[in-house]
Amino acid sequence: MEPVTFSESGGIRYLHFGTDLIQGAMRIRDPDEIYLEYNQQMMAWLLFLETRPGMKVAQLGLGTGALTKFQHRHCPAVKTTVVELNPAVIVSARSMFFTPDDDRRLETLQTDAKAFVKSSRYKNQFDAVQVDLYDAICDGPAASSLDFYKGCFNILKSPGVMTVNLFSRHKSFDINLKNICEAFDNRVLLFPESHDCNVVAMAFKGPKLEAEWKDVAKRAKLIMDKTGLPTNTWASGLSQANARQENKLSI
Repeated sequence: MEPVTFSESGGIRYLHFGTDLIQGAMRIRDPDEIYLEYNQQMMAWLLFLETRPGMKVAQLGLGTGALTKFQHRHCPAVKTTVVELNPAVIVSARSMFFTPDDDRRLETLQTDAKAFVKSSRYKNQFDAVQVDLYDAICDGPAASSLDFYKGCFNILKSPGVMTVNLFSRHKSFDINLKNICEAFDNRVLLFPESHDCNVVAMAFKGPKLEAEWKDVAKRAKLIMDKTGLPTNTWASGLSQANARQENKLSI
C-alpha cells in the first residue's frame, strides 16, 4: 500500500501518496465543500437522477472523502457504499478530512474495486457509480480494463449513471474512453477539460435519454441553489464538448 502523506497551503489541506502529486484536497474552513472542479463534476449524475429513499451510490476510491461528505450532507435519502483498498486512506479520510464514520447511510468496504464490480452480490444494485481510482504514480486510472467497466455497468440499475475521473493529456485517456464506450454502448458524455487536466466522463445505462439543454440548465441551477455546488456551466459545457449534442441532449 502507498504511504499516505499530507500538506497544507493557503487554508487548503492536500492528500498525497508519498509523492508531490495531489490525490485530493479540502478547504479547512469548509470541509464539506467539494473543492476541486473535477470532483464537483463527479456529482453530475444529479442532473439525471432524482434522489429518493432507498437510492444507492457506489464510490470507488475514497481519497479525501469529498464526494462521500457531500452526499452525506446534501443527499440524506441516499446510501453511499465506499470501496477503498488502502486502510490508511480510510483512516486519513476520517481523521484528517473529517469524513463521517459509517452509519445507516454510509458503508465503507476495504476491498479491491475490481473485485467489487465483478461480484454477483452487487449486480443491479446502484443508481450511480463514481470512479476515481489512482495510485501513487498516477499513471492513469488504476482500473481501466474493459472487464472493469463492464463490471461497473453490471452493478448499475437501469436507469443508472457512472461518472469517471480521467487524465486528458495521457495515453491512458484513449484506452479508458474506448473501454467505457464499449461497456456502455457508446452512451458517454465528456465534460470539458478542467484546469488540472482532468476530464470527467459520464456513462448511461437504461432507456434512451432526450432533453432540451435549457431543461438540463434549469436542473443544474436547482442543484446549485440547494447544495451550493457550482453547476452553472455544466449544461453549456456538456453541449459544447460532445459531438452531435450541440442543440439537444440525445444519448
